[in-house]
Amino acid sequence: MIWQEVFNFDDYGALLALVRNSLIAGAVLGVVGGLAGTFVIMRDLPFAVHGISELSFAGAAGALLLGTSVAGGSIAGALLAAALIGVLGARARGRGSVVGVLMPFGLGLGVLFLSLYTGRSANRFGLLTGQIVAVDAPRLSWLLGTSAVVLVCLAVMWRPLAFASLDPGVAAARGVPVRTLSLLFMLVLGLAVAVSVQVVGALLVLALLCTPAAAAVRVTASPVLVPVLSAVLATVSVVGGILLSIGSDIPVSPYVTTISFVLYGVCRTAGAVRARRGRTARRGGARPGAVPA
Repeated sequence: MIWQEVFNFDDYGALLALVRNSLIAGAVLGVVGGLAGTFVIMRDLPFAVHGISELSFAGAAGALLLGTSVAGGSIAGALLAAALIGVLGARARGRGSVVGVLMPFGLGLGVLFLSLYTGRSANRFGLLTGQIVAVDAPRLSWLLGTSAVVLVCLAVMWRPLAFASLDPGVAAARGVPVRTLSLLFMLVLGLAVAVSVQVVGALLVLALLCTPAAAAVRVTASPVLVPVLSAVLATVSVVGGILLSIGSDIPVSPYVTTISFVLYGVCRTAGAVRARRGRTARRGGARPGAVPA
C-alpha cells in the first residue's frame, strides 16, 4: 500500500541509530537556516537562495564526477554564486536578472556532470532531494565547522545588518557600510545554502531558508522573537522530517517540506485570526459618534 511506503515504522529503533549523525546535522541546520532565513525574508532574497542552491548543486555534482569532496564542491559553487549575485546584483532589479541567468546555468551544468557520472544512482538523486544516510562522520565534521562559521558571522554582523536591511538609506547616512554588509551576508548565505543542500537537497532548500522565517513573521514582529521562532520551526521541520522518513524509500525532502508548509499554514492562520481580533477590539472600543483620529 502507498501508506506503508510513506510511513513505515518496522524496526524503527534499529534504523534510528543509523541516522544519529543526520539528526545532529538536522538540528544544527535548523538553527542556521532559521537565523539566516530571518535576513532572507527581511532583504527579499528567496529567489537568490534558489539561484545559489543551483550552483551549489553544480559544484557538488562536479566534485562527485571528479571523485573529490562533495561538501567542498557544494561550498565552492555556493560561494561563487553568492559572490556573483552580491557584486553584480547590488540592487533588487539587477539581482533578479543575475539570479535568473545563474539558475538555469547551474542546473544545466549540474545535470551535465550527473549525466557523465557512472557511480551509484542514489548519489546523484541525493544531491537534488537529500539523503538522510549520507551524513557520515567526515561530512558531519564539515557541516558542523561550516555552520559554526555561519553562526559566528551572523552574530558579529547581526545589529548593523538588521539596521541596513530595515532602512538601508538611513543606515548608510549613519555610516553603516551597507554595500559591504550586503556582500558579506551573501557569502554567509552561500555557506548556509551549501550546508543545507547536504541534507535537504538543492531543489527544496527554500523549505529551510525561507519558509520558517516567513512563518515566524506572520505571528510576531519582535526583532528577538522572529529569529528564535524561525530557528525553532526550521529545526522541527528538519528533525521531524528525518524521523518520519526513517525506514521509507522516499527521500527526506518531501517530509521536511510538508512539515515546513504545514507550520507556515498554522502560523499564517494564527496571525490572521489575531489581526482580525485586534481590528474587532479596536472597533468595539471606539465611542459611539466619536470621530476617528
